[in-house]
Amino acid sequence: MNYLITIIGPTAIGKTALSIALAQHFQCDIISCDSRQFFKEMRIGTAVPSDEELSAAPHHFIQNKSIAESYTVGDFEREALEVLESLFKKNPIQIMVGGSGLYVDALLKGMDHFPDIEDKVRDEVRKNYEIEGLSYLQHQLQTLDPDFYNKILNENPQTLQNPQRLMRFVEVCIGTGKPYSSFLQKDKVQRPFTSIVIGLEADREIMYNRINQRVDIMMNEGLLKEAQTLLEYKHLNALQTVGYRELFGYFDGDYSLDFAIEEIKKNTRRFSKRQLTWFKRTENVHWFDYLTDRNTIIATINSLIKA
Repeated sequence: MNYLITIIGPTAIGKTALSIALAQHFQCDIISCDSRQFFKEMRIGTAVPSDEELSAAPHHFIQNKSIAESYTVGDFEREALEVLESLFKKNPIQIMVGGSGLYVDALLKGMDHFPDIEDKVRDEVRKNYEIEGLSYLQHQLQTLDPDFYNKILNENPQTLQNPQRLMRFVEVCIGTGKPYSSFLQKDKVQRPFTSIVIGLEADREIMYNRINQRVDIMMNEGLLKEAQTLLEYKHLNALQTVGYRELFGYFDGDYSLDFAIEEIKKNTRRFSKRQLTWFKRTENVHWFDYLTDRNTIIATINSLIKA
């Protein structure tokens, strides 16, 4: 029997340290599913593990792609399954860690597969959004897939404020002539492993303080210089992320550096809240306070493996 121990939780909660401790205990590898740590040009702003941490246990999917490459969650699902197939031959216990909920779900549950959408459909949806705003996307989704719209409204209403997600929903509806929800996976996929999910959490005030401290550390380590070297690539999808977006605004003269840093902290706190909302919907998670002794977590994992 193979086991994939997955560590989830909001940013700056201590997932990396726990993953290394577990990898050393079980003498196994670590699969990273942080969707921004894939990119080799983005080190400081994505809190890539230090050289010391990377050498403490074998890591996969850390800085293995370039920001210029197209890399999707479907690509990750396929490649990660291939890597795990090889790793399980050496050790039936492996670890996955990261704060990207969509990537966690892709590996644990499988991806929904959608038809290709013509560029002209995408361009038209984006153009209408730029002219009419978020209400255009919301109205289109409510009209084209009312059941899915109501499901979002009841279960995850903040998604209705996310233009990127809404544009994807609408372009699928228009491009295929079918509701977006008709392509959602109805049956669970079978995986060649048993999943054990460990969640880390903390009181909100503690979590926010840790985030603020991390941003200060990033700035001291050279995040400003790193962002400046990436300024010409700011249009790329990989760089549409907290920590870089705000500094690009500073470089463009939109606001001061102090304001940009406060925006990074604020937006990271908001991001962590969305992460926790996503992960709290995940089934069968064993939640621990971030200060819980490692031996307690290891004992829980051992009991689940032996069960």
